[in-house]
Amino acid sequence: MTEYTADEMMSVAAARALGDGMSCFVGIGLPSTAANLARRGHAPNLTLIYESGCLGAKPSRLPLSIGDGELADTADAVVSVPEVFNYWLQPGRIDVGFLGAAQLDKFGNINTTVIGPDYANPKVRLPGAGGAPEIAASCREVFVVLRQSTRTFVEKVDFVTSFGHGTGKGDRERLGLPGAGPTLVVTDLGLMRPDPETAELTLTELHPGVEVDQVVAATGWKLKVAGDLGTTPAPTEAELRILRDLTRASA
Repeated sequence: MTEYTADEMMSVAAARALGDGMSCFVGIGLPSTAANLARRGHAPNLTLIYESGCLGAKPSRLPLSIGDGELADTADAVVSVPEVFNYWLQPGRIDVGFLGAAQLDKFGNINTTVIGPDYANPKVRLPGAGGAPEIAASCREVFVVLRQSTRTFVEKVDFVTSFGHGTGKGDRERLGLPGAGPTLVVTDLGLMRPDPETAELTLTELHPGVEVDQVVAATGWKLKVAGDLGTTPAPTEAELRILRDLTRASA
């Protein structure tokens, strides 16, 4: 079997969650890697949408930002940013929003704004929201991909940039948010999904070679583990070849 890294396992697992024929609102970074891997592999009819107005982008390499000309050059159409949000996103026309995070809490709330309790004088000021709050609110469901540590997986985020499940099940409905919110979190250690009764993120799959104790130690809250805990299938040679070709083209 071909050797692979934890990051490669994470990207492959995230890509597998996207089905052929889906529409996906893609964030830059790890989400873009997974989405482009999926489109080049098992999901050739996956429609990639970037908030710069590029619909059906088919980049030959990973975009550096949402403003990368490669996205516009390869898109089926380029529309205005207001049209992307007002016509495509907010009415619920997009299947999946794929996001990253600096912090994620046990109810899937995302922070990409500040680290530290004082907004005016934070320990770290992050890039901010961009279109992520609208994506988290309005896509039919949201997938989150990020590397797992106690620094990123926290009991409570320092700032709620993008709403997940708030303080638990029912919060999204009370606020009138149309999308289902985070339904899957993919890390370099395993997969988490919200508990159907509480919406608290629960470990449902381990990546090959990872132990439960490793995931618990890398989580900033008392992590719940599914009774029917599964194991993620290892990446295939074909998946790794496509991923590595994509990565080399982007170097």
